[in-house]
Amino acid sequence: MDVMSVATFAAGLVLLIGGAEALVRGAVRLAAAVGVSSLVIGLTVVAFGTSAPELAVGVQAGLAGRPDIVLGNVVGSNICNVLLILGLSALITPLRVSQQLVRLDVPLMVGVSFAMLLLALDGRIGRMDGLLLFAGVVIYTVWSIRESRRENRLQEDYAEEFSVSENRSPVRWVMDIGLILVGFVLLRFGSRWLVEGAVHMAEMWGVNQLVIGLTVVALGTSLPELATSVVASIHGARDLAVGNVVGSNIFNILSVLGLTSLVSPSGVRVSSAALGFDIPVMIAVAVACLPVFFTGNIIARWEGGLFLGYYIAYIVYLVLDAVNHAALAAFSAVMMTFVIPLTVITFMILIVRTVRQRRRGE
Repeated sequence: MDVMSVATFAAGLVLLIGGAEALVRGAVRLAAAVGVSSLVIGLTVVAFGTSAPELAVGVQAGLAGRPDIVLGNVVGSNICNVLLILGLSALITPLRVSQQLVRLDVPLMVGVSFAMLLLALDGRIGRMDGLLLFAGVVIYTVWSIRESRRENRLQEDYAEEFSVSENRSPVRWVMDIGLILVGFVLLRFGSRWLVEGAVHMAEMWGVNQLVIGLTVVALGTSLPELATSVVASIHGARDLAVGNVVGSNIFNILSVLGLTSLVSPSGVRVSSAALGFDIPVMIAVAVACLPVFFTGNIIARWEGGLFLGYYIAYIVYLVLDAVNHAALAAFSAVMMTFVIPLTVITFMILIVRTVRQRRRGE
């Protein structure tokens, strides 16, 4: 085993997590100080901060000519955010889902996921595609912050979690801006080392870079989201736990993929494997949020366990496929014939029951 490659990857991961932590804390304190609401902080500021590792890795991989790392990172992170992070968070405590998420942000997450597929059908997400995606994140962020300032409300969860005080001295402003700058520096070096280590490990293990991006890199860059959402669940800040995941998925596609496509000399190439399996899985995971969020506006523990089980199944599939294992066909048959249909039927029953209950309540 190439110890140096593993050490480089691990060092990059540590710097990414530390940089994201510094960036998130500084950005959230600044946003909270100017009166941005808690849900919008989760959907925009925290989501952007926790997506910063994906952005740093994406730009670094794009400039280095590693398109499979770029795409695998975005797609894998979005799948990981919903199935693993929401799953674990809901297992800790059932998560409350706001009406804004059900009405606007989750449908938007589904919409940008489909838009990504449409832009990728020609096998490449070019610079014009990237410009279109990035324009979308600018519009989304500006609209969210304007709506939040109009509401002019800030929940106590954030003031306590991120040490936001009403009387802010100039020193506090400088410290928060300094945290943001330190975060960006750590992300810059961490992303370079993580990409270099991941590429070397892929070559060493004989695994293609798309699988490495979908698994190791995606899980590594999703650790800030995981830490943020799990801690938020423990502290009862449920808007942050859910809004962070939904906002991060939107940012990953619009901002990470958009910016990476803009800075890459020839855009981001999309492999047939990603078009045929991984991007459709990402879309299916986003669509699955609609019935889960809609039924009672709560993500129950059993639904969190279901998400987590599907993430494990997804990783098992990727591993079996990467090594061409004989059990792949049987595993796929069981998932497609029994597990997925039963899940769809269960959610349909829950949706019908929820609609009937709401009609009775009216």
